[in-house]
Amino acid sequence: KTLFRYDWEAFAKYAFNKAHSTCYAYVSYRTAYLKANYPAEFMAAVLSRNIADIKKISQFMDECRRMSIQVLGPDVNESNVRFTVNDRGDIRFGLGAIKGVGENAVKSIIEERKNGGFTSMFDFCERVELKKVNKRVIESLIKCGAFDSTGARRSQLMIAIEDAVDYGQLVQ
Repeated sequence: KTLFRYDWEAFAKYAFNKAHSTCYAYVSYRTAYLKANYPAEFMAAVLSRNIADIKKISQFMDECRRMSIQVLGPDVNESNVRFTVNDRGDIRFGLGAIKGVGENAVKSIIEERKNGGFTSMFDFCERVELKKVNKRVIESLIKCGAFDSTGARRSQLMIAIEDAVDYGQLVQ
């Protein structure tokens, strides 16, 4: 009886460690495979997973630079909620990672964007649901450069934000 108990205790000590090391090795192998063969997609997933932790986002963006993967800024005409890889293989910053911009606002923007890209901030305010995408959200989008693709300067947009929101409310 004691020999049986000793065998099980010895086996348990060995089996537990072996099972865990096997699982960790498998996860490490799969992670390394994805990072080596799909680097942009892998890094976009890692960035999206850590979207709430600015410190980690900075570290992973440094890793993207080291891997020669370009991380493009947020854009109301291309970004999604999370980090994504565009057609050129670059990572596009997720609008959900911007401070002051909630997920509901981003989903509203993406839904309206299906009807065509935004040409200006006035076009944006005219088309999006201003109850979800309020002035504070628009300010955050301007400050991070999400409207840069429309051609206007951030300083010009900040001055015109009141007029654009009023215009959007009037049209809606």
